[in-house]
Amino acid sequence: MVRMKGEKVSEPFVVIQNLSKIFPPGQSLALNEMNATIPKGKMIGLAGPDGAGKTTLLRLIAGLLLPSSGSITVGGCDTVKNPEPIHAMTGYMPQKFGLYEDLTVMQNLNLYADLRGTLKSEREETFDRLLKFTGLSPFTKRLVGKLSGGMKQKLGLACALIKKPRLLLLDEPSVGVDPISRRELWKMVTSLLDEGICVVWSTAYLNEVEKCDTVLLLNEGKLLYNGAPSEMTQRVLGRVFRVTNIQGSRRKLLFELLKEKNVIDGVIQGSELRIVTKEKGDPHFSFGGGSFEIKDQAPRFEDAFIDLLGGGPGGSSKLADMRAFVNQKIDIPVVAEKLTKKFGTFIAANQVTFQIKKGEIFGLLGPNGAGKSTTFKMLCGLLQPTSGRAFVNGVDLAVAPGEARSGIGYMAQKFSLYGMLSVKQNLTFFAGVYNLTGKRKDDAIEEMVDIFGLKDFLSSASDFLPLGFKQRLSLACANMHDPALIFLDEPTSGVDPITRREFWNHINGLVEKGVTVMVTTHFMDEAEYCDRIALVYRGKVIHMDTPDALKKTAVTPENPQPTLEDAFVHLIEEYDVRNPE
Repeated sequence: MVRMKGEKVSEPFVVIQNLSKIFPPGQSLALNEMNATIPKGKMIGLAGPDGAGKTTLLRLIAGLLLPSSGSITVGGCDTVKNPEPIHAMTGYMPQKFGLYEDLTVMQNLNLYADLRGTLKSEREETFDRLLKFTGLSPFTKRLVGKLSGGMKQKLGLACALIKKPRLLLLDEPSVGVDPISRRELWKMVTSLLDEGICVVWSTAYLNEVEKCDTVLLLNEGKLLYNGAPSEMTQRVLGRVFRVTNIQGSRRKLLFELLKEKNVIDGVIQGSELRIVTKEKGDPHFSFGGGSFEIKDQAPRFEDAFIDLLGGGPGGSSKLADMRAFVNQKIDIPVVAEKLTKKFGTFIAANQVTFQIKKGEIFGLLGPNGAGKSTTFKMLCGLLQPTSGRAFVNGVDLAVAPGEARSGIGYMAQKFSLYGMLSVKQNLTFFAGVYNLTGKRKDDAIEEMVDIFGLKDFLSSASDFLPLGFKQRLSLACANMHDPALIFLDEPTSGVDPITRREFWNHINGLVEKGVTVMVTTHFMDEAEYCDRIALVYRGKVIHMDTPDALKKTAVTPENPQPTLEDAFVHLIEEYDVRNPE
């Protein structure tokens, strides 16, 4: 890594030497001859595709797994020969929270204090400090299962800090968390660096990695990069472009551009496209489709990440290719009229009203607990509204919910799969749910296995699939009956950028065939694919417009080109100022 003259080199706190980890019985190589050092008082970003070895590495550093070969020392202690001091000096926040949802916030804190051997006399001061630090003081008696995603993550962090650690290991702490909570969590963790705590932050959000001091990039168990994010970003300087003033469908244009030999990656950003080329210089394209302009764009870490991994997945979609154009006469397939849902005295959704056009991607965005999932479930017929009406494909959900649901493909927030059933059993079950029988059922299952590359996993329980394959299976199950309307509830939460691109290739292709899509997401780059977005907060739709129009609301002299995340935060904060609780 290049360092400025006179810059102090931090002393290594974690030393990784020739580290390999093999998991039997298939002798899967999770980590392969890795060498790295992690300094004190720095934020280390740990990135890589699903299955790259990130969680395995964190568990090895924490002394929870034993290496197959090589060694790790933490603060001078070997994880095999002397693990106990490492356990005492390390705070570890696992990917799945590690919390007990049927216990209260305070009961979880007490449990972790017991596990960490915190003296009774120390607890009141420790708990008071952590509750103030995380903003959870008003919620000590609330069951963890009733907390929002952001609050759960803050409690998970508090539990990891019961004993002040010298090393803090965070395994994807911001997955499923809205942008405001994500920024709060980041501020909380970075404030710990001033105390000399070393932080390793594993994440699927590459804009977080971009802000770290150092990034470790893993792929298939190998360390591909170890250095400053800014240095890695320089590899694509002069190769990133913005495609603007597009005449016609931006989705069709993206598919065409991704077929070009010189284009290695491309994504939709509102009404524009962002592309990365193999070579520097003005790109020239061989196809003659449509009118557009190309402008230079500053590179970002994600562009370099995709480039280092050999490029994105291209622009094809077998799922879309096999679909016929939707033959549907209804121009407005989804209508929400003053939808309201009360749970006792709590109003989860308050007179939510919008319409979704045929062949449109419509996004529901909002903070954790804003009412998105409640609205979503009412429109799917999974939750009966307290008042208001919902129509799907022209059918009133209050009159014929079964008929309405039969035309919907539904992909739930936590993947609508049965964990202990195999891939084949899940496909068979969902084919039956959607009333597929005989040859049509067999053909649909065979098609989905082929499209999503599931052949080698047919006998595997879905609980044990890699995250990317869980997502593929869930999307397959939602599309077996060729629905004209697809509901996606945080469909790519936690998956890596390449898998996310593969997913959106399918969705973009389906929309070009006339399929209508409603999606909820906390990932703002994903929301850029939407044609329109409804921002939901405190149970209400507080703003509804295109991604570009939302971004314009956050323009300032200091930030002339705000991101969609900037707009999200701005509109929520502005609403709070106008409508104090």
